This record gives sequence, structure tokens and C-alpha cells, in this order.
Amino acid sequence: MLGFRALKENFIFIAGPCVIESEKLTFETARYLKEITSFYPVNFVFKASFDKANRTRISSFRGPGLKKGLRILEKIKKKLDVFILSDIHCSQQVKYVKEVLDIIQIPAFLARQTDLIVEAAKTGKIINIKKAQFMSPYDVKYVIEKINSVGNRNILLTERGTCFGYNNLVVDFRSLLIMKRFGYPVIFDATHSLQKPSQDKGVSGGDRIFVLPFSQAAVACGCDGLFLEVHPQPQEALSDKTTSFPLYQVEKLLKKVLRVREVLNEEK
Repeated sequence: MLGFRALKENFIFIAGPCVIESEKLTFETARYLKEITSFYPVNFVFKASFDKANRTRISSFRGPGLKKGLRILEKIKKKLDVFILSDIHCSQQVKYVKEVLDIIQIPAFLARQTDLIVEAAKTGKIINIKKAQFMSPYDVKYVIEKINSVGNRNILLTERGTCFGYNNLVVDFRSLLIMKRFGYPVIFDATHSLQKPSQDKGVSGGDRIFVLPFSQAAVACGCDGLFLEVHPQPQEALSDKTTSFPLYQVEKLLKKVLRVREVLNEEK
């Protein structure tokens, strides 16, 4: 299994469904992604949420919950031998997830929650910080300081868009370059960045058609990896159906973004 040093030496590709909808769908998605990524120079990380605790509406699907969700992710980890990432929402979850997750993700809405960040960092696991929609890229350094305060230097920084008025996000690609100055790998979340939060009566919309060009633009800006929510049938996804990327178009996207990366490396 990859350590942090090995993970960051290659292009990082984090992908999977927004939320665990069923064990079968989640496993088959992970297996397909592992097979595809094995042909390309990337380090693949499988992601899926066991609980989407930050849904707008009380009636929205959240997932199977902590214990059942972790059992599913643990099976995938063991059977497919893949890196696993998922997000947490409270400090009490850390003692459970540290036994399964390779990367603990702090959601954007919680990127300033000191106790949560510090507790996750104490595990020594890789911490993926989603830059909050309301946060300046310059202020990410203070989140890094919180993680560093307990001796953890295993950090990923993820850009996922910035608030652009109500119910909309915009991507400022300067953010990728600013965050790279902190010395940690910078990931571009190409699907969440295209959300239109709570656009339709508490349900988020979005613009999936821009996932590929935005991914290429981020790689052109020198990002160290991509984060994509993918689904076999995005229109039927139980969360983020308008931004989730079609699973069977992942290979096409990989080819295109890696070609951009290849050209950049040729010019160095």
C-alpha cells in the first residue's frame, strides 16, 4: 500500500461515487476505476462517503451510516488493494475511521473546525483538506498549522470552488498556484467546483459538461491531482447527480489530462 511519500510522487487520481448507495454499486465502481487507472501513470485513490451529513434537506439521502459504510469500504480496500478516502463530520468518528481509511477528508464546510482537524491529524493519516467555499486560498496556511501542530505533515489541499453570490460557485485557478506555495500536493475537485448549491428547492444543481475542460485547465495550472465524483448512471445518482461524471468516460478524461501534463513536463 502506498505511503504519503509514494502517493505524492505521481499524479493523484481520487474518484468514486459521492455517497455509498449500495455495496454492489460501490464495489463495481471501485473495481472498474482500479482496472482503468492501472494502465496510466497515476496513483488511484477510491472515495465514497458513508454519511453525507451536510445535505441541505432532512429528507435527502445520506448513505448507510458510519459502521455499515466503513464495513463496505474495508471490504473494497482488502479485496481490491486500493487507497481509501472518506470524509468525517465530527471528532467522535475519528477513532472508527482511522482503522479503515488511508486518507481522512475534512469537508469544505468544516475546514475551520479546529477540534475536528486536530483530532483527525493525531492519527498520523493523510489529511485531505477541502478548501471552504468561503475561504481565501491564503488562509489555508492556518489549517495547515493546525495539522502540523500535532506533528502531522501528511496533507493534501483540495480546491472545490468559491461562493459566487447565492446558489453558485466559481473557480479561481489562481487558488491552485497560491496553495502550491505551501509545499503540499494540491488537488482540483472538478465535480464539486461545478455545483450550484441548493439551486432547486434545497437540491443542488450543476454543470457536468465543464468537468473535462476544467480538469484540463487545472492540470495546465500545475495541480498535483484530480478529485472526481463518478457514477455509472449519473442521472440516477442519489447525490450530486448533475455534477457526477459518467464512469465510462473516465478513461477518456484521464487520457486528455495526462496529455496536458505530459506536454508541461516536456517543456521543463
